[in-house]
Amino acid sequence: MIFVAVLGYGVVGSGVVEVIKKNRLSISQRAGEEICVKKILDIRDFADSPDRELLTKNSDDVFNDDSIKVVVETIGGVGIAYKFTKMALSKGKHVITSNKELVATHGPELLKMAADNNVHYHFEASVGGGIPIIRPLNNCLAANEINGITGILNGTTNYILTQMNRHGKDFDSALKEAQANGYAEADPTADIEGHDACRKIAILSSIAYNEYVDYRKIVTEGITKLTLADMHYAEMCGSVIKLVGRSVKADGKIYASVGPALINKSHPLANVEDVFNAIVVRGDAIGDAMFYGRGAGKLPTASAVVADVIDVVKHSENSGKNVWTINTEENMMDPDVMETRFYIRLKVNNRDGAEELVKSTFRSVEWIPSEIKAAKEELVFISEKEAEGMLKKKVKELIGNPYINEVAGIIRVLED
Repeated sequence: MIFVAVLGYGVVGSGVVEVIKKNRLSISQRAGEEICVKKILDIRDFADSPDRELLTKNSDDVFNDDSIKVVVETIGGVGIAYKFTKMALSKGKHVITSNKELVATHGPELLKMAADNNVHYHFEASVGGGIPIIRPLNNCLAANEINGITGILNGTTNYILTQMNRHGKDFDSALKEAQANGYAEADPTADIEGHDACRKIAILSSIAYNEYVDYRKIVTEGITKLTLADMHYAEMCGSVIKLVGRSVKADGKIYASVGPALINKSHPLANVEDVFNAIVVRGDAIGDAMFYGRGAGKLPTASAVVADVIDVVKHSENSGKNVWTINTEENMMDPDVMETRFYIRLKVNNRDGAEELVKSTFRSVEWIPSEIKAAKEELVFISEKEAEGMLKKKVKELIGNPYINEVAGIIRVLED
């Protein structure tokens, strides 16, 4: 029998305990040994919990118990979770986590520590909830040189944008609905400002390129500035707007970004709606492979955690030696040299004058027509493809011109 301890009895932690108990027989058959939760560590009281006999507030009950071989960390954050993870690894216990912030921040150190102690450190649930993506990157796609990852990585923002696009709700109303449905936290900053998706694309990129990608160096934008007008203009050019995490490796450097993107409706990511996530991985041998499913939630995330537990039990004697190389030289590409196109929305007071200014500033543009009343005071177009830094410079040249009141929106255009 393999004994497991769960750190944190919140949404995911309680889901892990529930899945292990509910599917005990099939899990044990797949793992080759019976798996049982022995302790649950949490400082809170859960008097009505069906698992109350397993609960403890004393960390020694976990870390000083040699019979506990696997520790599941679902506390979150980089404080006590970091301390407990290092303690577990140092004592020769395998660690499974859903904590994307911890992995994105301290992944190289914790992976090396696991290797040094001949144990596993797994984190399938840290990206994509119940979507299997990390194990395929490490195993199924291992023969490929991965050169690009593009994904909708946050269910909260995807739900909000779906409500805006399909049902005409403004951002604030859509956010409140997401909170009421339990899709968004009371403080939704990490989701709507893109921080959650940023950590996830950093983790995926680190695995795909086998070198650490520091999320703090990734250009990150949220969705708070998007309006229903932007949704309308996207529709007029046969596109939708999604929050997209993207990374590309070229010439030994990595480009990564998170932000709203205009996606043509023919693209497979365009039809990913509500709280669903999708990730497209591009390899030199396989081409494009897409992974799709629920990106969050108690049981989908718990499913990914328990899958890691099963994997550890099945391969406990073959402990992971996967480490992320930390480049001594800067491995991130200057985002200003990456070529892209911009969707640009201008508020103007002289439409003809503004149009001539745009034509003289940009080599060629694709004008987006509109039937809404505001279109009389707005000029919307998609720029030519060139280096992002140059596009930003040209947009800056528009600001302050007497024909233009405001640059109301700038969104990258996803082309592949």
